[in-house]
Amino acid sequence: MTAVTVLGSGVVGLCVAAELVAHRCDVTVVAPSGGPDVSACSWWAAGMLAPGCELESAEPLIGALASEGAAFWQARGEAEMRGTLVVAPPRDGSELRRFAAATLGHLRLEGAEIGALEPALAGRFPAGLLFPEEGQIDPRGALGRLASELAARGVTFDARVARASDRGGLTVDARGLAARDVLPDLRGVRGEMALVRAPDLAISRTVRLLHPRWPLYLVPRGKGLFVLGATQIESERQGGVTVRSALDLLGAAYALHPALGEAEIVELGAGLRPAFPDNLPRLRWREGALCVNGLFRHGFLCAPALARMAVEHLLEGRRFPEVMDEDCAQRQSA
Repeated sequence: MTAVTVLGSGVVGLCVAAELVAHRCDVTVVAPSGGPDVSACSWWAAGMLAPGCELESAEPLIGALASEGAAFWQARGEAEMRGTLVVAPPRDGSELRRFAAATLGHLRLEGAEIGALEPALAGRFPAGLLFPEEGQIDPRGALGRLASELAARGVTFDARVARASDRGGLTVDARGLAARDVLPDLRGVRGEMALVRAPDLAISRTVRLLHPRWPLYLVPRGKGLFVLGATQIESERQGGVTVRSALDLLGAAYALHPALGEAEIVELGAGLRPAFPDNLPRLRWREGALCVNGLFRHGFLCAPALARMAVEHLLEGRRFPEVMDEDCAQRQSA
């Protein structure tokens, strides 16, 4: 049985571990917390399964990887596929047209149709786009359940193992931004979120607001809870959400629906997403380990596909030029 150590217990590390278990490997996940890494950007993800919407700013490769990822979470019973609704303020109709031209899989809705779909938004937006095949998951719940399943299937979660060479076997490095010691071209892209409670606001699906300054998403979590977030901030600043960012985020939320101005703030948080200069993921050999990194803001969407590719390359030698640099496609010695 092949022994493999996975460095990192965010969504990438856990998906790699799941794929290795499916190939009957002896898997150890380096997880200081003993389970999912609550400090990883995965912990602050919104969990949107939106391969169509992501094409607005992503390469076609992301759409292909994302479709596989969405199917993975659906097969696990984690996904709620009620679609994504994209809207824009009346003065920003051009933004909605631009978004429509850049994406696939949507239906155009007029104002009355938006109101029929989401009565809370009736009369607020003259037009919108519905991506009916999209949905969302609860990232923290999904990670916890995946980690528990892996442990039940014999995966060891150990804070003490540094590399597979300590126990014999192979290493997969899925440490995200912490892997900059071997991947110096990684950069951090900050994402900020708010978890709010608005029990009187009934919105049943993910809504994206094409706000002129802060594009906003709202993801329902049930029981009156909603995740609010911005798409991305080009900043590597660590730490909590600033007052200015919170004002911008909550101001954009108020533009979506005034009821959010009365919402209770349950949690504010931020994470740094690991990204390469072109915002595309990579498989690279570094210091004897296969690195799986650079998933940018597409972690939950792309991790299952990247995990499959990584394990097929690791165990079967398959090559995937779309995610492997030419000079990194072959295993490098430590």
